[in-house]
Amino acid sequence: MRLTEGAWLFHPATQGIFALLGDYPTFAVGGCVRNTLLGVPVKDIDFATEARPTQVVELAEAAGMHAIPTGIDHGTVTVVLDDIPFEITTFRHDVETDGRRAVIAFADEVDEDARRRDFTINAIYADAEGNILDPVGGLADIAARRIRFIEDADRRIREDYLRSLRFFRFSAWYGDPSEGMDPEALDAIARNLPGLETLSRERVGAELIRLLSAPDPAPAVAAMRSTGVLNTILPGSDDRALAPLVALEHSIGVDPSPARRLAVLGGDHQTLRLSRALASQVEVIRAGMGGVPGALGYRHGFEAGRDILLAEGAFAAQPVSEEALAEVRRGSDATFPVKAADLMPARQGRDLGDKLRHLEDAWIASGFTLTREALLSKG
Repeated sequence: MRLTEGAWLFHPATQGIFALLGDYPTFAVGGCVRNTLLGVPVKDIDFATEARPTQVVELAEAAGMHAIPTGIDHGTVTVVLDDIPFEITTFRHDVETDGRRAVIAFADEVDEDARRRDFTINAIYADAEGNILDPVGGLADIAARRIRFIEDADRRIREDYLRSLRFFRFSAWYGDPSEGMDPEALDAIARNLPGLETLSRERVGAELIRLLSAPDPAPAVAAMRSTGVLNTILPGSDDRALAPLVALEHSIGVDPSPARRLAVLGGDHQTLRLSRALASQVEVIRAGMGGVPGALGYRHGFEAGRDILLAEGAFAAQPVSEEALAEVRRGSDATFPVKAADLMPARQGRDLGDKLRHLEDAWIASGFTLTREALLSKG
């Protein structure tokens, strides 16, 4: 089989990397090959090669290319050609693992390199002409849109417990939910729940956010719940409102939002060590439910106000009305007509602040219709 699609493969820079390493067996591997076969966009181009890292550096520098030893102890060198970074990693196999990191040794055969990877669909290789090498049966799983661990699922998970979460993320992005998930994988994940506790909260949070960014993560999250993963990583969470939320998002044509989806999952999201901006978004959505649409738009802006309405609708299994969205927009566009200077010097300090808040509340309650004169006439 050959790759016939994928402009990235025949791009001069990609072919330049193949030419650079021409004396060694070298393949494009991972997401670039997988995504091309699935017909989805390619972001990064990674290579696997028999050449050792020092040889890659020497060859790149001799050719006038910029070589960065990004992970040279683990066999990875980043080579920049035509302003495009390419990660080049020597064939390798694991010598020792503890569920978080691995001690590796370099290998001479691509089959060894394939067997240390996580999922079959990530272990498909392509040479410079696009000829496919499939050591572990990834092509069949691509065709079935099936996510499957390479060889022994328990062993793959115990090499890196984050792979349990990656399984659900890849299922959400690339799997076929109508076919269900690999039962062997689900059983192994359930058996290895304690390993999730060894992972950093930052890594867990990042993986969950990537999963929740998928077009429809609800089936994968439901499987997380059934295996015990969801409550392990997000205690107190409940995914019952997630599928209704996704349906509402589709009904009004809004893009996926991990903050919106995390908000309806509930639970203690502080354990995920999210960025401050993302954590704040989640808090605004959770705290805003039950508010008046116009006030939500005025207080938080249109997008946050809309997200609050979507979250409410998901919990109630009710559509979001166009009227409510229009009120959110109206509130987000409104500007309070009274300034502090309008009340001074008669009012100062706390009295001034209290009066401004009172007038603002009255203005919001009026549907933003009270004029400056009408508000000031209230004394």
